[in-house]
Amino acid sequence: MMSSKTYDVLIVGAGVFGAWTALQLKRRGVTVALLDAFGPANSRASSGGETRLIRMGYGKDEIYSRWAMRALPMWQELSERGREPLFHKTGILWLAHKTDGYEQDCLATLRKLGAPITTVSREELSRSYPQFNLDSVTWALLEPESGVLMARRAVQSVAAESCRLGVEYIQAQALAPQETGRINYLTLGNGEEISAGTFVFACGAWLPKVFPHLLGDRIFPTRQEVFFFGIPAGSRSFAAPALPAWINFDDGEAYGMPDLESRGLKVAIDRHGERFDPDTGSRIISGAGQDEVRGYVRRLFPEMKEAPVVETRVCQYENTSNGDFLVDRHPSCENMWLVGGGSGHGFKHGPVMGEYVATRIIDGGAVEPRFTLGTKDPIQHRTIR
Repeated sequence: MMSSKTYDVLIVGAGVFGAWTALQLKRRGVTVALLDAFGPANSRASSGGETRLIRMGYGKDEIYSRWAMRALPMWQELSERGREPLFHKTGILWLAHKTDGYEQDCLATLRKLGAPITTVSREELSRSYPQFNLDSVTWALLEPESGVLMARRAVQSVAAESCRLGVEYIQAQALAPQETGRINYLTLGNGEEISAGTFVFACGAWLPKVFPHLLGDRIFPTRQEVFFFGIPAGSRSFAAPALPAWINFDDGEAYGMPDLESRGLKVAIDRHGERFDPDTGSRIISGAGQDEVRGYVRRLFPEMKEAPVVETRVCQYENTSNGDFLVDRHPSCENMWLVGGGSGHGFKHGPVMGEYVATRIIDGGAVEPRFTLGTKDPIQHRTIR
């Protein structure tokens, strides 16, 4: 049955990219429907879960630093309007183990862009953050204005703001569309057909399932495990502002966040896991993963060596071969856009991604070459962190 209503744009996927695209399009006067099979930032989505870092550092990769710097005040503005905070300014501490590594590249780029940053000597680290076992750490880069986004709450807030402005939210499964010429409608799992002028597929780890021939070997969903550790009774040493969020790529490829909203110390390994199906993959943590993270926490935080695991989560990254975003028209369907490849580092960029996609749809213009489908390879070789 065909819906009697036709939209300017229909967006499939109410994660951080889809929800912000809907909001940015609506702010420019476009009629929009936002569709998701399970709900905004649901537990199967890459945008689900409780927290995400928002940091400016990207090594020499200036484009993502610029996007993050633009996104932060947009998140802050949304957070200030809500009943509960969407952003916690914890600061981000990059632990550097050498003088000429990734952190030095971050420092050079952020200085060039005028981002607020501070270098911290090993001696200053010992005084300011005695929680850390510094071991081979030689210095650190501090982003004092950066911090943590409350992911699930943030995406649901964006979706709610979109609906308040007039976006229609539809909870339904989208069936795979035809991929030739120009499409006029999308068929849902219940048989209903939704008409639109432009279609945006921002469905994260489902992109290679919806477009198996086009994206099956260009989008890589991987299994990622996240752990929360209980802090010592009565302690405030592992909560902000005493402890910032931290990134420690040279030791364990790990990152973590202080105790926020009494959830415990969050720790995760940033290394890509095994290939993962968002519908059927097991979301129970592995013994090997827990052992690795426990060992890391014992090494980095001596006071936490006996800390219990109080919460775990298995989510997924959804990346392109090298980590660059995918924003491009479908090569065989002129009014269909593919938006994705953001997991692991893309959440923070949601407001700017929505703005970028909205501008391409409304005003046209060339797509950033790094985001085009043609640059996505079938073999993973991660360069964006």
